[in-house]
Amino acid sequence: MIKKALLATATLASLCSLPAHADVSFNVGAVTDYRYRGISQSRLDPALQGGADWVQSADGGFYAGVWGSTIRWIKDAGRIAGTDVGNARVEVDLYGGYKGSIVEGLGYDVGLLQYWYPRNKLDRISGAEKADTTEVYGALTYGPVTAKYSHALTDTFGNGDSKNSYYLDLSASFEITDGWMLVPHVGRQKIKGPADDLGASYTDYSLGVSKDFSGFVVSATAVGTNADKSFYVTPAGKFTGKNALVVGVKYNF
Repeated sequence: MIKKALLATATLASLCSLPAHADVSFNVGAVTDYRYRGISQSRLDPALQGGADWVQSADGGFYAGVWGSTIRWIKDAGRIAGTDVGNARVEVDLYGGYKGSIVEGLGYDVGLLQYWYPRNKLDRISGAEKADTTEVYGALTYGPVTAKYSHALTDTFGNGDSKNSYYLDLSASFEITDGWMLVPHVGRQKIKGPADDLGASYTDYSLGVSKDFSGFVVSATAVGTNADKSFYVTPAGKFTGKNALVVGVKYNF
């Protein structure tokens, strides 16, 4: 935990101390429901989010960043199990990688992503592990279409014995008119180990529209999954993978 805290501090410090000519950007925003891979991380309630990014060049090269969001799912899991799993109210993502082109029109992106949940003690639940997860990923982009594969190097989001789980997704981004973007997406989350038998693996899909108004981005996304309704639930028994419309606002600066 100490190492992860130091890593987060070092990442933020390095982003903020880069020379003026470096390409550094920040973002803050809110969503009506924080959905990740189709599953609500915020108990179907609104969430606050924000992050910082550095890129070597807009044309490609190395990049690094940090992003965070408020969450509720870890505390909810503890309530369902009747166990104190700590006060993990936020998710912090630390990532870095490299983007380039194989041939003209065909780009690639490879990197490492650490999901960090400060003060989580999800491993107090029998059969579970701490929620912190590390993934390596690779993506190919051709025109508006991107295919991405993410592979877990650790146990995955608290599921015991789930190392080598993976997520495969296909998405695209099309301009409809006057800067309005249409973003279809489909993905498959495979959770290895005992949790798979309990219904942890699923497919998610979404269709979003968004527009950037001089740094102020508004979006609306229809989200759904075929996830197991008894596995992905809130303490009140609400299905966290249900069909929903998620509205978001974000400011990039």
